[in-house]
Amino acid sequence: MTTTRLLIVRHGETDWARDRRHTGRTDIALNETGRAQAAALAGHLPLAGVSQVWSSPLARAADTARLAGLAVDRVDDDLLEWDYGAAEGRTTAELRAEHEGWDVWTNGVRMLGGGGEAVDEVGDRVDRVIARATAIPGTVALVAHAHLLRVLTARWLHQPAAFGRHLTLDPAGWAILAWERETPVIDRWNPPKP
Repeated sequence: MTTTRLLIVRHGETDWARDRRHTGRTDIALNETGRAQAAALAGHLPLAGVSQVWSSPLARAADTARLAGLAVDRVDDDLLEWDYGAAEGRTTAELRAEHEGWDVWTNGVRMLGGGGEAVDEVGDRVDRVIARATAIPGTVALVAHAHLLRVLTARWLHQPAAFGRHLTLDPAGWAILAWERETPVIDRWNPPKP
């Protein structure tokens, strides 16, 4: 049985996140608020026992790690945000004006045309991350993106990827995924900001 824990950290705010635009693979930088949020994490993350820090290759995640005082050991493409295809840069409200009741978790992005990933494909990617991370003793910190980390948490709990719809994670929010005996659990989720 593994005892590896995961410290998951969402990147700070970007202009698109503030405006609630689907921000997948577009490399949007942290805005001023996001930089301040990331810097505020420094000294406030539970880093005891962290043996590795992994980051998405996108600047908003890498910059959050740096500003939070985390030295990245591995840049991992499997930590990229959901590929939203034709939904990229658009809000749910805009998409619902064209497709009544549309929801990324239930309808996905392929119905919009323009490719993208199905939620279960995101689940497959995070399953690979979990498998690699649980082979490392201690705590592995993962700095990535909102939907990706929500799917990762769902899969940690052995739930379908779409269970991530029931979880929210604020910009620069964090959580600890751990174990109660042999059962994977959420130890802490989205604690108040310092």
